[in-house]
Amino acid sequence: MTAAERTPIDPRLAEHRRLWDKKASLRAVYADYYRRMADALPDDGVWLEIGAGAGHSAGLLDARLRMDILASPWIDLVGDAHHLPFADASLDGIAMLDVLHHLADPVGFFEEVARVLKPGGRVAMLDPGITPVSWLFYNFLHDEPVEMGADPLAPASDATTKDPFDSNQAIPTLLFKREEHRIALSDAVPALRTVKRDWLSLFAYPLSGGFKGWSLLPERFAAPLLRLEDRLMPYLGLWMAFRIFVVMEKRAP
Repeated sequence: MTAAERTPIDPRLAEHRRLWDKKASLRAVYADYYRRMADALPDDGVWLEIGAGAGHSAGLLDARLRMDILASPWIDLVGDAHHLPFADASLDGIAMLDVLHHLADPVGFFEEVARVLKPGGRVAMLDPGITPVSWLFYNFLHDEPVEMGADPLAPASDATTKDPFDSNQAIPTLLFKREEHRIALSDAVPALRTVKRDWLSLFAYPLSGGFKGWSLLPERFAAPLLRLEDRLMPYLGLWMAFRIFVVMEKRAP
């Protein structure tokens, strides 16, 4: 048995991995997410994936380094996103799936992103997006809270002791869809500029059941349903999308 195989795994991560291995429809939906992030990042250079704990991106995202705050056999290093263990201007790209809404100090995190990215480097983030329809799903059928009245730029009061799984699913939408928060974030971290802000996921993701034990989406229907979503997104995204996709780029000096 290797050292990686002996790594203690948080039971919640282990359950995510079990469901990932079990649910082909979920893997199909997430493959689309990883493709979009890869397409948005620079073609060459060193990519880091943050929040890679259960190893979902293996074979789907060409990240050279995979990091998580929790140890697991599927990552390369353990680290805190608020204190990235990299030199200034050392990374070309950062990918994050379902991470931003868990961070205790979003502004502190983006300051770290601006520090470690090279000029022209990008961070691609895909998180829950809150719309009238998705709010009902996330608020009543999901374990994580949706606190639309929160200040997304304020650090959590318990930032130093916060459980990595604690979250507010509203944070990404508050940061990137409300104008006053977008302006405040730009003022706080002027080295980063937003180059993409899209709604994603109308049907396939909720029908897959996410990381629940059930699914209403047969794997063979996932790809055609995702293609249909792309056609409908301009008309329905603002009202019923379940995901928000944001790409930020580090400005040249």
